Amino acid sequence: MMVSKIKYKGFVYLFVLMVNLSFSQSLEKTANNKISQLDQLIYTIEAQGKDALKERMTVRTAEEFLKYAQWDESHKAENESYFKQFSIYKNNAKSMAEALPDFERNDIIKMLDNAILYAEKLRDGKVIRQPIPNIDWTKVKVESNQITCNNRPVFLADFTWKPDSKQLQEFYGDLDVAFISPSFVDASGNVDENFLQKLYAESSNTPGFVFINNKNVPEWTNKKYGATFNRMQGAPFLEYDIDNPGAKELMGNLIKGTVPKMAGKQYTNLGYMLCNEPRWITYKNGSKKVWSSQSVSAFTIEKFKKWLQTKHQSIAQLNALWHTNFKNFDAITVEIPMDISLLGTPKWYDWNTFNDYRVTQWFTWMKSEIRKYDPSAKAQLKIMPSFFTNNDPCTGIDLEALTELSEINGNDVAANYNYTRSGEIVLDQKYAFGWRELFMGYDFLKSVRPNQLNFNSESHLLSTNHSRDLYMDPAYVRAVHWAAHILGLNASQTWYWPRDIDGSLRKKVTKGYAGSNNQQPQVTNELFSTIMDLNSYSEEIVKMQNARKPIRLFYSKTSAANKASYMDGIFEAYEALNFEGIPLGFATKNILLEQNSNLWDVVLVYNTEHVTQEELNALQQYLDEGGTIITDAISLKRNEYGLPLERLKQSKGTLLIVSTLDRTKASVLAQVKNKSGLPEISVTETNANGYKGCMWRYTTNDAGNYVLSIINLGKTDTNIAIKLKGAEHEVYCKDLLNGIEVSLQPVLKPYEVYFVELSEKK
Repeated sequence: MMVSKIKYKGFVYLFVLMVNLSFSQSLEKTANNKISQLDQLIYTIEAQGKDALKERMTVRTAEEFLKYAQWDESHKAENESYFKQFSIYKNNAKSMAEALPDFERNDIIKMLDNAILYAEKLRDGKVIRQPIPNIDWTKVKVESNQITCNNRPVFLADFTWKPDSKQLQEFYGDLDVAFISPSFVDASGNVDENFLQKLYAESSNTPGFVFINNKNVPEWTNKKYGATFNRMQGAPFLEYDIDNPGAKELMGNLIKGTVPKMAGKQYTNLGYMLCNEPRWITYKNGSKKVWSSQSVSAFTIEKFKKWLQTKHQSIAQLNALWHTNFKNFDAITVEIPMDISLLGTPKWYDWNTFNDYRVTQWFTWMKSEIRKYDPSAKAQLKIMPSFFTNNDPCTGIDLEALTELSEINGNDVAANYNYTRSGEIVLDQKYAFGWRELFMGYDFLKSVRPNQLNFNSESHLLSTNHSRDLYMDPAYVRAVHWAAHILGLNASQTWYWPRDIDGSLRKKVTKGYAGSNNQQPQVTNELFSTIMDLNSYSEEIVKMQNARKPIRLFYSKTSAANKASYMDGIFEAYEALNFEGIPLGFATKNILLEQNSNLWDVVLVYNTEHVTQEELNALQQYLDEGGTIITDAISLKRNEYGLPLERLKQSKGTLLIVSTLDRTKASVLAQVKNKSGLPEISVTETNANGYKGCMWRYTTNDAGNYVLSIINLGKTDTNIAIKLKGAEHEVYCKDLLNGIEVSLQPVLKPYEVYFVELSEKK
């Protein structure tokens, strides 16, 4: 009897397996039939003299992901292990891995169905699509503030760790990356000869960047430079003590041995990346674990003492501020990591400011060393703008100073489709996705260095370790990348592509794999479909990127160092002004002193209680020269150490003090209106939430017509009403991506992008 039950169970298992296999084969057959159908449409469309580059890309995506589905079918246990590493899928890892292959096949079929429907409209003339530039990466030129191909601006996109393959490079990017590491340097200061030969022989036909690795520090350094040298002070991506004299010797030898062989190569055009995600987090929170927090060496403490002496001049002055009784500067003691309970005190401020200073000093040296051997070298850093937008305490990263040091605005900005915490998905409370880091980060970079390229060398717009969803809406992909390019993005390398050419997982797979783009055909396809559309209208997008920013929010590193919630207040003001169709920017002491004040109409000082005397002087000078400042009552009251400051004085300019956020917003818009800076287009919206959620920008094209871009960031559908101010005739509204007339009163779904041309019918 027992044997019969076992045989029966085995039969049932085999039957289910065969049914599933048959179903999977049926899905694959359906997908292949649809590929053939789309191929035939492509042939017909191209025979009509029309462009079908996007449809060819979709066919390639389908072919590649069918391979991935086949591999996933045969490696469910391996995929299960990766799903277990992601909190929201951990408890369902086995079923997720079982379902993945057919999820991918069904996703391919949906993608092909959408492409077929559009291709039929294209064939029948129901939509008219502007030809998509087919970018030849070997002919791309990297200029100071734009990337061009055939004398037109273009936007480049690729994936981190994507294999070298013509199949993948044709549609998904062909970025070239050179990699150098301190592990290549021996104790005598020589760089490994085998590596140098490979580096010298490496072809360089497409643009790229040099990835300077600051990890993998050789063991001999601990003997030569001391046991504390290789102690991961810049954890996790910089593993040596930047204040130890041995650091300059080690990295100087690496630079001297490699840069002369790289100078002039195409792969240096997007810069030498001085560090991957730099951070020197040197604080603690009682007994709680702080992410990446580290101590420092005696070299750092000695440097700090000298910095303090230069800053305070006398030990009496320091003791008065710190409430200490040190005999002299040599006697100063300080505990690092410093406890966050000291935030807002003079001691915390001094350490935080010094920490930024020493890091900026280190990268200034690295850049100067590279310039010895490549005088035209461009520097950049893969900086996490979240340190700035979230006001993270004591990271060592001064975003303004490091951007001023760079020739390319390097970053790895993120947006959050969702956020995962303790096995649960957390969604943004007000908006369809979390856009704070993306919007404020890019507007800040564009304010500090408006004429530099923005290169996101590890784009987390799709996913991060804590923000992923296998069932991501492809419309989000379009919305977030469209917004990023409107805000200034020129080139990106998305995180990430962990599969090999045959679909197998490479050794570089991380816990960020499960639920990411290499399991999402539609998501991957939509990313490059969006880039194609952006490149079709690159001139207009670049104009939007470079539009004047009439409203500037004042940013103070002093307040950021003294108040944990400082950037929450700045975001409050930024959010209030973000949906008025007016490009936003930032002002700092350096921007006020070094840039032409004609670039803006008004400076808003909000929630900024602490400033240095130098920052206050810069604001006063701007006022004295006729500038306009709007401030709240709590701002500009105290210096970096909490001591009272004199208030701004009304002079040649305009100084307004307001009390509420609503009045602040109204006053700012009134000042822009007075200077004729308000948009010439009116976009109003009505939705169930009762607050605005559409980010919109406009420009003019070569025909003299207005080009308008609207993105619904809101959680609900929103009713839009578009008007052309001063129009004397009926306004014609054309969907630029489809070439057809559309409504001036559309209803936009969450994530929807509305990209139209407005002209008067005469």
